[in-house]
Amino acid sequence: MSIKIGIIGGSGLYKMGIIDDTEEIDINTPFGKPSDKITLGKISGVDVAFLPRHGRGHAIAPHKINYRANVFAMKECGVEYLVSTAAVGSLKKEIKPCDFVIANQLIDRTAKRITTFFEDGIVAHVGFADPFCKTLSDIAFKTVKEEDIDVHCGTYICMEGPQFSTRAESNLYCSWNIDVIGMTLAPEAKLAREAEMCLCGILTVTDYDCWHEGEEDVCVASVVENLKKNDKNMANIIKRLIPKIKYKRTCECHNALECAVITSPELIEKNVNPQVSRVLLKRFN
Repeated sequence: MSIKIGIIGGSGLYKMGIIDDTEEIDINTPFGKPSDKITLGKISGVDVAFLPRHGRGHAIAPHKINYRANVFAMKECGVEYLVSTAAVGSLKKEIKPCDFVIANQLIDRTAKRITTFFEDGIVAHVGFADPFCKTLSDIAFKTVKEEDIDVHCGTYICMEGPQFSTRAESNLYCSWNIDVIGMTLAPEAKLAREAEMCLCGILTVTDYDCWHEGEEDVCVASVVENLKKNDKNMANIIKRLIPKIKYKRTCECHNALECAVITSPELIEKNVNPQVSRVLLKRFN
């Protein structure tokens, strides 16, 4: 199987009807089961693999998602370009609800997520200074612009959740000059880099968290309402973006492991799960 483009997002994306010729497959990984079955199909005539991050019906909390299984399953499908869509809160007045943000930097404030494939019998230290693929993110930014939608580039802070921020936390993050806040993108970004995937984060703003005195504090009702308002925009963006993802990969993403693995080759062969070795460590075999 060699499907080059993967999408991880809300289950609502599946319901938008933009994926044609669908088939569902079960993938078992050395890290357990992904959030749901992988849906294979076509968007604008291009083969894609889609996975609802929280499972269909949104049954898995952000701190309980099996991020390793999700990203590994995408890698098993052959994915090289990963598009991650998510809802976020804005930490700046000019980034309004229903705007879009393309993530260009990341701060990880989580503590309960496992964010590496390499911890049992192998050590790898990938470069992560720029956690999102600039080439893919630039294409995504231009695509949103072409839809005549307000779009920004910005820093994403990943909180643990599942509770929303306290007012003190929200004001602290504003003082750090962070742009948006969410609960899921940090582990996906770290694992995608280890899997040598190009990653972009396409984020839809649903609220102002709880720092903005003139706006309602974030709640599930406001998040869902603004997500629904942006459903059509997100669908159009994805339909226009997918056919544009055909550049030759010369970015740091595609060879992130080349100088990252520090463990001796004989120990890798002895200690590492064969499936992990086959999928992630082909050049070391």
